[in-house]
Amino acid sequence: MPQRAATIVGGGIGGLAAAIALHRRGWRVEVLERAPEFTEVGAGISLWPNALRALEVLGLAGAVRALGAVEAAGGVRDRRGRWLSRTDNAELTHRFGHPLVVLHRADLLRALTEALPADSLRSGSEVSAVRDDGRHLTVDHLGGASRPDLVIGADGLRSAVRRALWPDAAGPRYAGYTAWRTVTEPLAEPPSEGGAIWGRGARFGYTALPGGRMYCFATASLPAGTASGASEYAELLRRFGSWPDPVPALLASVPADAVLRHDLYDLPPLPSFVRGRVALLGDAAHAMTPNLGQGACQALEDAVTLAHCLDGTPGVGAALRSYDLLRRPRTQAVTRRSARLGAVGQLSWPPAVLLRDTAARLTPARVALRSMTPVLGWTPPGDRVTAPRNGGH
Repeated sequence: MPQRAATIVGGGIGGLAAAIALHRRGWRVEVLERAPEFTEVGAGISLWPNALRALEVLGLAGAVRALGAVEAAGGVRDRRGRWLSRTDNAELTHRFGHPLVVLHRADLLRALTEALPADSLRSGSEVSAVRDDGRHLTVDHLGGASRPDLVIGADGLRSAVRRALWPDAAGPRYAGYTAWRTVTEPLAEPPSEGGAIWGRGARFGYTALPGGRMYCFATASLPAGTASGASEYAELLRRFGSWPDPVPALLASVPADAVLRHDLYDLPPLPSFVRGRVALLGDAAHAMTPNLGQGACQALEDAVTLAHCLDGTPGVGAALRSYDLLRRPRTQAVTRRSARLGAVGQLSWPPAVLLRDTAARLTPARVALRSMTPVLGWTPPGDRVTAPRNGGH
């Protein structure tokens, strides 16, 4: 049987993971990334137990864990600094088999790219068209044209693949709030616990990265496209500089030019993630708000599930239909759950905030953790695949 070929559009976490999973099953893969290099402009990323199980399938869980930090505990506090709920990472590990690991996005991306042959990574290759006439798949890009057996659209929230083959699908919808993300300089005495503080229409969170740095994130309910009057760092100080400790000290250690800001969107549910021999993956299929920390985690799940379906089902079209049946209900449920949590976290009416905080305080930690089982208890299909079947990289 001739070697099958896959073109993955998008060189982010999901696209690279899919390329690794297919490469190690004997596929010839190419990853088309429109940016001039494979890199991640971002801050921290949370990898929950379900993501680490997906990385185990790829043989990368140990290497990725070594790049990250594991906090002993964390939780949620109110605007006055009082604890509303606590999370014990040891209990998380006991229940789900892995801890919560936080690392820099660039470190994760580097680990993924290093697991692929260098000649499969094609930066500066923006895609201009994807066509499927029933017999032939064609992907036109700056480097020419590719004619693979499979196309994977892993090109994010505003996916060109989705626009080309799902032209009538609804576009991204604004969640109602914007977000700032940043990483501090190394701290002499970083906080011993991570956490999030819920205010009125605003939140501030922080968690440890390796080397004494902290990943910080904040949200505020604002109309889409609202511009800051000064720099984004100045805006963070204005909005959150008087919040409870350790927020002021964390902000004081943030480089003024290192604050990223993005309005937050999710994707209305698609009727299918597949069209013929084209599949959508990650944010291109089910972009979600970051409230559960599951965006990249679900993309990693997508990647190993897609490869498993292609491995076990004759014919690409039938395999993709299996992938759609496995992934669409789950990811759309996680998207809805994340949106609900964000709506609760962004409450601003004082009586509603009081009710929210009281409910959080009265909910036992074990109950809150058990409620996450549908998300974190995911089990990968199939067996671990760690080496190419036909030699290769």
